[in-house]
Amino acid sequence: MKPVTDAAPTLSADPAVGAGIAALTGRMARGDEDAYREFHGAWFHRLFRYVLVLMRGDEHAARDVAQEALLRVVRRIRSFDSEEVFWDWLKCLARSAAADHGRKSTRYHRFLDWLSHRPEPMVAEPGPDVLETALTSALDGLPESDRALLRAKYSERRPVREIAQESGLTEEAVESRLSRARAALRRITLKLLRDESGT
Repeated sequence: MKPVTDAAPTLSADPAVGAGIAALTGRMARGDEDAYREFHGAWFHRLFRYVLVLMRGDEHAARDVAQEALLRVVRRIRSFDSEEVFWDWLKCLARSAAADHGRKSTRYHRFLDWLSHRPEPMVAEPGPDVLETALTSALDGLPESDRALLRAKYSERRPVREIAQESGLTEEAVESRLSRARAALRRITLKLLRDESGT
């Protein structure tokens, strides 16, 4: 088995290749389904190899990230005159998808760890998709002030002192509000998960 490397695929300096890329990406931008099939056949494996490096050899995660990168290609495609520039653009989309995947994984792993210390029993641990839906719905059910507080503390990872200074509250007041917001988020999420599992 060949070792995984971060080397870019060999790109051609032939002007005809650049013209081919311009034609292909132009057709893709116009919504040509055959062009997307050609793109997938010519570029997916090299994109996947690049993503596999980003994900440190985790094939399952790499497939998720590669698929997300392909969705971003569909949403943002435009015409490219250079194969090298096109490849750089694909790598940029892949890195962005990998970063989003990492943030999401970290978020849910922290949340799963938090739920693992819950006093209320659950029949089974929810799958990632079920958890994502429940957590998103639970957050939507909180007041905006609580969502903003949780976002500042756990998504932006800002210190309580900074949040307190910005909001004009004491650190003790911020900690108290965080505790109430966490309890509400936990209560709503667990209810949603129980409703989903029928327990």
